[in-house]
Amino acid sequence: MKVKELKFLLKLVGRENYQGKISELKPNTKTKISETEGICRDLCDYQYVACSEEITKIKINSAGKALLKLNSDELPVSADELKILKACATETITPGKTKVTPPEKRQELIASLVERGLIIAAAATKIERVWLTERGKEFLAKEYDPKGTNSVLSLDLLSNYLRFSRKYFGSYQSVSPSTANDKPNNNGKKPSDEEILQTIIDLDRELGTDNYLPIFHLRNKLQPPLSRQELDDALYRLQRQDKLELSSLVEAVHYTKEQIEAGITQDVGGSLFFLMVN
Repeated sequence: MKVKELKFLLKLVGRENYQGKISELKPNTKTKISETEGICRDLCDYQYVACSEEITKIKINSAGKALLKLNSDELPVSADELKILKACATETITPGKTKVTPPEKRQELIASLVERGLIIAAAATKIERVWLTERGKEFLAKEYDPKGTNSVLSLDLLSNYLRFSRKYFGSYQSVSPSTANDKPNNNGKKPSDEEILQTIIDLDRELGTDNYLPIFHLRNKLQPPLSRQELDDALYRLQRQDKLELSSLVEAVHYTKEQIEAGITQDVGGSLFFLMVN
């Protein structure tokens, strides 16, 4: 691994929840943002990190122009998607000129239109946020073997790595093999529904998720002693009592595959992913 890639990773593990803006992850102050994005893309190829990207300019193509000529009742697009198509019908524009809000929804709709071949991303995408994947955690904790005699890391970066390692191995040592299969916690009791609700409140406060807690945080906390099905059933009970709301995931680019799979799968629509206390 190159030194700049290592510094990028160690800056990332120093951020809350191992995620941050690309501008916060420059290996050093002289590194240009374009070079930092290049480092990030290489690390994405290794599957050590994942990132969300923003399309910076768009323009309509022939398929999009043909669609605009159809009868409005026949258009296979939503009102906001139609607004985007009309906004870029005569010129290349930035996404902000579409007037579709919020920005996260706008980017999701633009990406969908690009994928369906109705508009073109007229400029390179810009990386917004980066997060460490489970593969990246495993690599840093178990596989990376630094060599050489020259000191290349600051004490701050070394501190980031030590804190990460302690947390990583501590989380695995806290659950021994004999307690890993749906067994109760040390006091012999599984948490009640009210205790689960309080855990959600505590995690939301600790992580600063503004009453919009991704469910994988709760699974990491309570499985074990609860099984996945036991936790799902408890969440449904709390929902029926109007103590909790469950919301589906709309923009998946901000989360890893493992985090997304922690959601509660639905027969129709996306998985339930966010927890909101009433």
